[in-house]
Amino acid sequence: MHALVSTYYSITSKADRTSDFLVPTLARLVFAAVLLVYYWNSAGLKIDGSIFTPSAGAFGQIFPKAAEEVLYDVSQMNIFQRLVIFAGTVAEYVLPALILIGLLTRLAALGTIGFIWVQTLVDVTGHGVKLGSLFDNSIGLIDQRVMWTFLLLVLVVKGAGPLSLDALLRRVAKPAAA
Repeated sequence: MHALVSTYYSITSKADRTSDFLVPTLARLVFAAVLLVYYWNSAGLKIDGSIFTPSAGAFGQIFPKAAEEVLYDVSQMNIFQRLVIFAGTVAEYVLPALILIGLLTRLAALGTIGFIWVQTLVDVTGHGVKLGSLFDNSIGLIDQRVMWTFLLLVLVVKGAGPLSLDALLRRVAKPAAA
């Protein structure tokens, strides 16, 4: 029995040593495969010709009740609504790009987590999407968003990993600090 336990710990200790490389690298790869294009497509739907010209779709997506009241007429948007749409559009382009290349990854992942939960709040309060519940027998909105958040929390905790601009900058800055 002792030999079995010893073999198990020997194997798992090797896995522990590789996790600093493997876990953040795979988390960024999974993010790129699952959420990168989702966010970039979403950002593309928010602009009408230029990033400074929000579309009626963006108005309806982010401020559904206000957009409906003015029949989706973007000329009726106030400055706050325009700024929120602009900031959201920039965030949907920039934050995933930073995660993809591994630059300021922890900050970008934290910002994306905030974005996910603001998005969820708008989905529930503005669009009437049912949140669902955890620990039931179905995959609902809350399940999906918790999984996305967990993926990004891995990056917040572990960083971008060795195949990233963060790691490159850390290697370049280390000799200068010494």
